[in-house]
Amino acid sequence: MCYEVASSMVEIMSSTVTAPRTQSPAPTRPGARLDWRLRFGALSLIWGFSFLLIKVGTEGYAPFQVTFGRLVFGTAVLAAAMAVKRERLPRGARLWGHMAVAAFLLNALPFSLFAFAELTIPSTLAGICNATSPLWGMALSLVALSEDRPTRVRVAGLGLGFLGVLTVLGAWQGFHGLDATGTAMALLASLSYPIGWIYVRRTLAGTGNSHLSMTGAQLLLATLQLAVVTPLFAGFPTHVDLVPLLAIAALGALGTGVAVLIQYGLVAEVGPTTAQMVTYFIPVIATAAGVAILGESLGWNTPVGAVIVLAGAALTQVRGRSAHAWRSRGSAEGASRSRGSAGSA
Repeated sequence: MCYEVASSMVEIMSSTVTAPRTQSPAPTRPGARLDWRLRFGALSLIWGFSFLLIKVGTEGYAPFQVTFGRLVFGTAVLAAAMAVKRERLPRGARLWGHMAVAAFLLNALPFSLFAFAELTIPSTLAGICNATSPLWGMALSLVALSEDRPTRVRVAGLGLGFLGVLTVLGAWQGFHGLDATGTAMALLASLSYPIGWIYVRRTLAGTGNSHLSMTGAQLLLATLQLAVVTPLFAGFPTHVDLVPLLAIAALGALGTGVAVLIQYGLVAEVGPTTAQMVTYFIPVIATAAGVAILGESLGWNTPVGAVIVLAGAALTQVRGRSAHAWRSRGSAEGASRSRGSAGSA
């Protein structure tokens, strides 16, 4: 879920800033490898437990209130990080307009949809629905992004992934016992992420701003959007439920704030390919947390379908050598333009 917010900005960085080819990577010390593995594990746990925290939060507060609180705490963390690093918010009305759309598609909309979905579906199902984002992204990118070429392996992965979705939902038994509205909301939330990613890639690449300032501004705009929507449709809480409030605080501060900072650190240290592997651990942890802590039921089709979904998602990320070379040349050209005009993004 939150992973997509970070990965969209990671795409911007990787497509606009590339180290010169003559620069060799710094040697990795033995201790550094253990360090990134620990952070990778922490990131997997944080985002995997996010669905449990949403479920707990909705037990005491309305979905819009949960989302608003989550964004407030997450924005506060990034604001503190920006203050420490003396980062400034981006400038330019046009840029802020594009970021407002990105904030809606990558934060306000999917966060709210997941909160509403978990009113009627278990957190385990929400976590698995979130894992369909790479499938939606692959399908959309074939249409919207010219550099993404369809291959037999990727198309097979797309078909396999959606077969896994049908397995999770129990299509052969007519989706019996499944709340259609809640499930649809969770799937729409996962669809919103790649739509937002494509929009960001088309409109915000090469802006010359740091990833921290861009993400901080994006979360700030999403918070303002929910600040308008929440009083109109949910009002203000009439009482304080401590446990749900703590869940919302953890969801925002850790899952929407600290996790994004960890993700960027991993990308800088081990590269985006390795860092993005975290997305395959999220549904596993979400399912384990929902069953072990919340006591949610788990039929055989849920874990089996989840494995099929993840296998399909992994296949959709496989690219041929020619496509990889094409993307590398494009990244190098984009880096040259970026260094000549704007600096790092």
